[in-house]
Amino acid sequence: MITDGPGGTRFYLGTHKPRWLWDPAADFPLFVSHRTLRAYAVLKPATHPWALDSGGFTEIAKYGRRTISPREYVQAVARYDAEIGLLEWAAPQDWMCEEAMITGGMAGKVRCAGTGLSELEHQRRTVANYLELCRLWPEYSSARCPFIPVLQGSDTPSYLRCAALYRGQGVRLRRLPLVGLGSVCRRQGTAEIGELACELGLRFPLHGFGVKTQGLARYGHMLASADSMAWSYAARRSAPLPGHTHGHCGNCLAFARQWRTRLLSAP
Repeated sequence: MITDGPGGTRFYLGTHKPRWLWDPAADFPLFVSHRTLRAYAVLKPATHPWALDSGGFTEIAKYGRRTISPREYVQAVARYDAEIGLLEWAAPQDWMCEEAMITGGMAGKVRCAGTGLSELEHQRRTVANYLELCRLWPEYSSARCPFIPVLQGSDTPSYLRCAALYRGQGVRLRRLPLVGLGSVCRRQGTAEIGELACELGLRFPLHGFGVKTQGLARYGHMLASADSMAWSYAARRSAPLPGHTHGHCGNCLAFARQWRTRLLSAP
């Protein structure tokens, strides 16, 4: 069951329009990327709770590295927390483990530069970044630290290896309110991801990043929360809503609201 309340998976609608955060018509949880939000010189109070993505997939796919330092990211997140408010949590600057992110090539429809590093090194950098963000946070804010850890890997044993890396640094994932499940967005066409979510979901309270509609139906019940921008993909391939004069509704709050309502009302 996908829902926004107790008893189901909390759902964040992904959007590349950060101004929806302070649009009263967007009265539901949103998932916004730092890559789009950082362009706003003026921020306004949010109308509903939301979560922040670091934009890591785009960065690493395009450049093969992180271009924003942990300190810069913490400064930005502290500003969002203070000026926008209602921030429930923020993703760290994790390192994805899809094969194309490491060796280069295509991840879904995205061409990746490739880092040339090992999967283990991606996992180590993911854990190290989470620890550094948490260490830096008190320098910029006295509020609760919003960063969540993220598990990265390619199969169940490698995700558990990543969990062991956290444990080796004193991070007890089972005791935390939320743990991100990384490197699944471009691999959802296989049954493996559903099995992975089900197995790890029994161990940790998981957030599924960029979960597609079919994924939500198959294994959404094993997630504590999930986000999706599948509505925009659907809108770009559909006729605009009646009375809408734009070519498609891929940027349209009205379409997003209708899509979300259908998703949450599905059995």
